[in-house]
Amino acid sequence: MASLKELAKRPESFTGGHRLCTGCGAGTIARQALFAAGDKPVVVTSATGCLEVASTIFPFSAWNVPFFHSAFENSAASCSGIETAYRSLKKQGKIADDIRFIAFGGDGGTYDIGLQSLSGAMERRHKMLYICYNNEAYMNTGIQRSGATPRGAHTTTAPTGKVKTGKDQNRKDLTAIMAAHDIPYVGQTAVGYWNDFMTKVQKALEVDGPSFINIIQPCRLGWGYKPEDTMVLGRLAVETCIWPVYEVVNGEYKLNIKPKEKKPVTEFMKHQVRFKHLFKPENQTLLNEIQVEVDQRWAKLLRLCNEQPIA
Repeated sequence: MASLKELAKRPESFTGGHRLCTGCGAGTIARQALFAAGDKPVVVTSATGCLEVASTIFPFSAWNVPFFHSAFENSAASCSGIETAYRSLKKQGKIADDIRFIAFGGDGGTYDIGLQSLSGAMERRHKMLYICYNNEAYMNTGIQRSGATPRGAHTTTAPTGKVKTGKDQNRKDLTAIMAAHDIPYVGQTAVGYWNDFMTKVQKALEVDGPSFINIIQPCRLGWGYKPEDTMVLGRLAVETCIWPVYEVVNGEYKLNIKPKEKKPVTEFMKHQVRFKHLFKPENQTLLNEIQVEVDQRWAKLLRLCNEQPIA
């Protein structure tokens, strides 16, 4: 497990002064990930998105490590190319350092636009960690729905009104898709669980090959909640089993956090404007269907992890 006392002694690799929204978890994710990376040199690539736009406003940068900005769709491809060049230079004796590589992407640049390059990087077995900071929509460009947007959520391209009740489809299970690539390490976690996330980063960077971490990150703007509740909502996503915390190590599933009490999905949704319409009497059926879907996914995960249901 990550040691808070030891981590606090390390220099800041992601600094304050960036322009992320108040309450945004993306900066926390970047800061914690780089703390967990340790004392070895780190190279970061990042797709266009909230994290990149707000942290690299020319001529300023919040990154105290080598940072490469790529387009929306190719953070993984850029990172894999840099990692390949590094291996070549090290083989030639031109580089001696043991360098680590981390790629960041939001859910838009990971679940959708960047899925092809991510899949390719994982299949080619590049020694790199890809972190998806998942706020469940294209927040940087206007809160459009993405493959990570859950069913029933209101977005600008899947609005709620007289005809529609938010997004019609269930979200894509990208963590399972990454596990299906048979890579050494896959993790899923949430903001609000710093120790779990940082421990996962440490594990991911130690494997001999590619690794992937999917971390849910509430978005104050797109979800509609008080800025101080970001970590609270991250924990509620886990406590309601909407977003389970687990890992897949060499194909073996392990549940990392098992809530003492499985809360209903409404406990997570009631704090967010994007789900406000679901609490109208006419939408009770949809709300019930969402609960059933969450229950089924949770039961399936418990079986994969060889865990018993919560009493």
